[in-house]
Amino acid sequence: MPWDEGLVNSLVYDEPDPDQGRVLSYPHALNESLDLALSGDPSVMILGQGVDDPSAMFGTTKGLRERHGNARVFDTPLSEEGMMGICTGAAMRGMRPVYMHNRPDFILLAFNQLITHASKCHFMDNGLNKVPLVVWAAIGRGWGSGAQHSQAIQGLLIGVPGLKIVMPSTPYDAKGLMLEAIYDNSPTLIFEHRWLMKKSGFVPEKKYTVPIGKGIVRREGKDVTIVGASHAIELAFQASKKLFEIGIDVEVIDLRTIQPLDDEIIGNSLKKTGRLLVVDTGWAIGGVCAEIGFRAAEKWFSDLKSPVRRIGLPDVPTPAGYGLEQFFYPTADNIAETVREMCVKK
Repeated sequence: MPWDEGLVNSLVYDEPDPDQGRVLSYPHALNESLDLALSGDPSVMILGQGVDDPSAMFGTTKGLRERHGNARVFDTPLSEEGMMGICTGAAMRGMRPVYMHNRPDFILLAFNQLITHASKCHFMDNGLNKVPLVVWAAIGRGWGSGAQHSQAIQGLLIGVPGLKIVMPSTPYDAKGLMLEAIYDNSPTLIFEHRWLMKKSGFVPEKKYTVPIGKGIVRREGKDVTIVGASHAIELAFQASKKLFEIGIDVEVIDLRTIQPLDDEIIGNSLKKTGRLLVVDTGWAIGGVCAEIGFRAAEKWFSDLKSPVRRIGLPDVPTPAGYGLEQFFYPTADNIAETVREMCVKK
């Protein structure tokens, strides 16, 4: 299915304009993608703790059980490793499971099946078996969720060969990347950010896909490149508005997937701006920030005008108190201040 470059480039992070096309909420866009996948392919099934509850995974699975039946959309027991093993085996036998989790913290319980088996089967048997498995979770900030229910684990997983990791930032991409992940023959993790669930945006009614491993320039600029994914892009977009008012022109690159990374789009931007700030919703140490920063030093060092900077979570567990949360998470203001520091001549 085609990817319409023009439609993707028209997306912005302001309030959506209904005159520009059909507007859907983020959960509705995901719900539509799952409904289309279930309707178009009998091998697709949706499972997870609470997919058929009234809240329906933030609304993403609402009505799917009623439309497609209990055999294809169903609740699961509190046995994450066992269910991940079942999903891996089902995928190897031709099914396309979408295993949904409210939080990525619970995926940690299934690492043995995910990392030791699902990610490696294709390599260990010389490609005889494929594992077309999607593992979905909603990450990120939620007041009072604390250290054990708001972890962003993408940084733990980018170094696992065989896994693909998707982190959309718009309803358009949420729908297109979900469909692409379901049709892909590799195990793919999709991490949505909870705060994006409150957003709406332009989403075509037709079935379409967005390619995994292909980033996009959300805003063109000449002074600094900000690279990130998911909710970090909304923050970067807000910061770019503040910075434009003081004469700093920011280019914002939405990676959309962090494994594989789109090196080309980052390199092309750095050749123009010479400055790089990496923003991630996970921890700054190790992970996405460290990987992109090292690639910049390894591949584009001669293009850099200043040291690479990064903004992520500090090296402590997530606090539960509202006051501490204000200092813990990245904001548009600290992104803007960091960029300003990068551009000041010393």
